[in-house]
Amino acid sequence: MLDKILYADSGTGHTQEMLKMLLDIPAFQNSEITILHVIPPQASADTLAQKWEEGGRIISDIVKNVNINPTKVSTILKQGDPKDTVCNTAQEINADLILMGSRGLTRLESFLENSVSQYVFQLSDRPMLLVKDDIYVRKIKRVMLALDKSESADYALELTLYLLRDYSEAELYLVRVNPDMSPDLDLSTSEMEQNPILAPALAKAKRMGIQTKCIVTGGRPGKQICQLAEDKNIDLLLLGSPDRRPSIAKNLVDLDRLLGTSLSDYIRVNANCPVLLVRK
Repeated sequence: MLDKILYADSGTGHTQEMLKMLLDIPAFQNSEITILHVIPPQASADTLAQKWEEGGRIISDIVKNVNINPTKVSTILKQGDPKDTVCNTAQEINADLILMGSRGLTRLESFLENSVSQYVFQLSDRPMLLVKDDIYVRKIKRVMLALDKSESADYALELTLYLLRDYSEAELYLVRVNPDMSPDLDLSTSEMEQNPILAPALAKAKRMGIQTKCIVTGGRPGKQICQLAEDKNIDLLLLGSPDRRPSIAKNLVDLDRLLGTSLSDYIRVNANCPVLLVRK
């Protein structure tokens, strides 16, 4: 399920640390890693050789710093539009996960500044793990999964349980935010565990020996999920995210989506922890 990871990053921020942490998790230890560095197409002839050399050095440093098994890593250096190159490479290698750094721009800033991670998020049909440059996680221990009634949430659960199997250090929080409920409603542990959305997921997690807690609350889902992630000091937040675009419109700019009207857009921008947006 997580056999091929595409690491698409400039070598800055905390994305390298996240790759290290992923490789410490049993589910990732046999994964093949493809490290991609993209040289912008506008590089002049005079600077192109320098950019190629710089790109090769960045890739070499990532391999060295992360200490990846040489038999499990491949590197790609390409020139082109970064957002298109990342999407195309993910398709070419049939990546199971795209790992990218993110500057944490607001939704409007992402559009105006031509954010690579925002465009890849919109156009790719692959799960994406986004790591903001200003967020540092020491180790993945506290994992949160936000669930609703969607098909993408079902797959997010499947991926989360796969990720945490045989990982005894992890603690999983299953979260259901019901917009029709009051955020001030005080439910008992038993009532939360019997929630119809969370109960089946809790049973599956317990069968796999994963330490699990349930949280049920009301209010605006995006705001509440981000607040819970902060309150519980979450190291990794997972969320089911439907495929953003019909295949017929993959190459068309969707301004409404780029400005971020969806739950996954809100959480991508506002969560104070790395976010794994899950698609099947």
